[in-house]
Amino acid sequence: MNAPDFSFEQAAGARGFIRVAGVDEVGRGPLAGPVTAAAVVLDPSRIPEGLNDSKKLTAAARARIAAALCEVADVSIAHASVEEIDALNILRASHLAMERAVGGLSRQVDFALIDGNMIPRGLTCSAEAVIKGDGRSLSIAAASIVAKVTRDRIMEDLAQQHPGYGWERNAGYPTKAHREAILNLGITPHHRRSFKTIHNML
Repeated sequence: MNAPDFSFEQAAGARGFIRVAGVDEVGRGPLAGPVTAAAVVLDPSRIPEGLNDSKKLTAAARARIAAALCEVADVSIAHASVEEIDALNILRASHLAMERAVGGLSRQVDFALIDGNMIPRGLTCSAEAVIKGDGRSLSIAAASIVAKVTRDRIMEDLAQQHPGYGWERNAGYPTKAHREAILNLGITPHHRRSFKTIHNML
């Protein structure tokens, strides 16, 4: 499998788009916690070493690269809350987080590369959906790393407040240990009540 490169960004540039953001979200699958999105505009001359699909990196490498990106790129992070996930549905909430991330960049972008097969309907700029984008576009890979590092830290903090669910290890995903903890300890305000697993336990 090839590493992500700058070809999508260059293609957008060739069509006259100047500021191109990569956008990705993390946290659609978990039973607890927010969904987190990041938007990143890279400086092609200052791309952090080792930037790759976040799934191919160790936690330490992700943390290092996320910190480097905040130094050399325009980075915006946004969330949709558990309440919003339950009110809207997880797909719409993840798109809302993406829209917020793009809107939070220091300067408006004129093109967004979105990981996945759908473009959030509330974006105010032109956009392209890139399937498996975190493995194909450096800007999306950067966004995926920042979003994952940020959300993992949120779940580690929540794990301190709600011990026993293993969120510091499972980030709220429906692991066997997490599901057993829900049965034994009940659900928290951070659990997504609209998700079938949780809904069936209520």
